[in-house]
Amino acid sequence: MHPRVLIVGTVPYNRQSTSRAFDSYFRFWEKENLRQIFSNTKTPCKGHCEKLYQITDVRMLRRRFDKSIETGKEFEYADLPDEWKDGDLEVNSKTVSKLYSMGSRKSSFVYLARKFIWKKKYWHTKKLDRWLDSFQPECVFLSFSDDFFIPEIALYVAEKYDIPIVSSIGDDYYFNYKFSLSPLYHLYKRSYRKLIRRVLSHKGSAIYIGNKIRDKYNGEFSLDGKTVYLTSEVERRPFAPINTKEPKIAYFGNVRLGRNESLCMIADALLEINPDYRISVYSNESDEKYYKMLSDHPGIDFCGRIPYSEVVKKMAECDIQIVPEGFKKKDVDISRYSLSTKVADSLASGSAVLAFGSEECGAIEYAQSTGCITTCTKKEQLYDALRGLIFDEELQRANYEKAIALTAENHTIENSTKIFEGVVRRATEGK
Repeated sequence: MHPRVLIVGTVPYNRQSTSRAFDSYFRFWEKENLRQIFSNTKTPCKGHCEKLYQITDVRMLRRRFDKSIETGKEFEYADLPDEWKDGDLEVNSKTVSKLYSMGSRKSSFVYLARKFIWKKKYWHTKKLDRWLDSFQPECVFLSFSDDFFIPEIALYVAEKYDIPIVSSIGDDYYFNYKFSLSPLYHLYKRSYRKLIRRVLSHKGSAIYIGNKIRDKYNGEFSLDGKTVYLTSEVERRPFAPINTKEPKIAYFGNVRLGRNESLCMIADALLEINPDYRISVYSNESDEKYYKMLSDHPGIDFCGRIPYSEVVKKMAECDIQIVPEGFKKKDVDISRYSLSTKVADSLASGSAVLAFGSEECGAIEYAQSTGCITTCTKKEQLYDALRGLIFDEELQRANYEKAIALTAENHTIENSTKIFEGVVRRATEGK
């Protein structure tokens, strides 16, 4: 049996979102030994946890004006839907919609406002303590967040039961301290960094999405955390040369952080090679500010959102999958240590892969290190890189064979879960 682990993170498991990463850690964990506290407003789907506890912004806000409001809501595995569904906001009003719209914009004011809303006396209730006591966790798994309340809840539980925290660090929220004239930014950043130092000085360990961020945090905080690469459910197709007449070229994922601009640059280069070449972009993005340049581009078909089952199917049909990242400093600072789930998927699928973006981005640096992903870090090199990839069958075959070995080494569910389980057991045993 595995240790009893309480997951604290904003979003519960959903294979169509970033929380799909949980499967790389908890695939073989007993459900009765997993619970999660989360803040997302939607009803969770069936995942790894037997029970979940939801606390939301709206309930926290309403609790200030109505003492009868329960800030926590419990969910049982048996009652959950099989798939994630897009639900309405908890309170169907223009005011709440506007508040959530404001909250989705990451800013110092929003972070500090949420810190004010998420006062401990409103989320720390007798109901929550009863729910925790019925579980008696042996370890807290903290899915890092740039808000205050997620680390604060994790720290509260860890101190209450004198148990370790295993932090999952996939983005650099601590060291990413940019120049700003805003006093609110510095107030937020100083307060947040103070909280994270408390979390990382508590007994426990950490896991990381890649070696670059691992070395940074292990060195700064004297941790012995391990890299746990994300895994993929995509089945490898047999090798097939790229169809040079009508290649199927696609990107699946987030189009923010300059990725939309990089996709347009790639499409420009493809049109130079052949005016009939196009990129299909599949993304959940609903903000026109980010997707309009894609839908307007003559070399891009913006296809919007599709179910994950369709994503897997289309990946298998691709000639080339794209891993784009941005070039602007503000975007690079955020993605410097990130490694998208799409990297593992593209390597596992058997299609050719093109990575394009700043070499300072974690995904681009990892792509370069693989030796089996065609990687380009300058716009001027795109035409030659794409042309070489599309028309060089020998290169395609060599990359295909190397990707098999790399996937087996870094991106199998057996390897990733084994490393993660080892980190948790060492933390709970005090080693």
